[in-house]
Amino acid sequence: MTTFSMAPLFRQSVGFDRFNDLFESALRNDANGSFPPYNVEKHGDDQYRIIVAAAGFQESDLELQVERGVLTVSGGKRDNGGDNVTYLHQGIAQRAFKLSFRLADHIEVKGAALNSGLLSIELERVVPEEAKPKRIPINGERLALEA
Repeated sequence: MTTFSMAPLFRQSVGFDRFNDLFESALRNDANGSFPPYNVEKHGDDQYRIIVAAAGFQESDLELQVERGVLTVSGGKRDNGGDNVTYLHQGIAQRAFKLSFRLADHIEVKGAALNSGLLSIELERVVPEEAKPKRIPINGERLALEA
């Protein structure tokens, strides 16, 4: 695996210290492949959707969890209830999986739905007022610094 130095980018940015870790994490995930396949879509400025191909899974087989800015989607093969089934061909993979997505600041999970074998997870960027850009007036007077 090739490593990249992101140090030159950090000279002109502030607060993006985690970017290098995220980039390396993405490279590791692509190298290992991912099951099941998924899409990450952007719908407008603040609307996002993750679609996971969850063929053969039911809602009770899937679990979504958000902890410390990481969305984890996991699924496990359900118990067939003791059915005596012999597969002549099993092309629909129902093996256990776990996908993790690091969410950017102010991204919230708004809901999820399973429809026709596709798990759709709706995300929205909700920026609080104190985090929105604000205009700083420039006064001709010098500010007194308090010690």
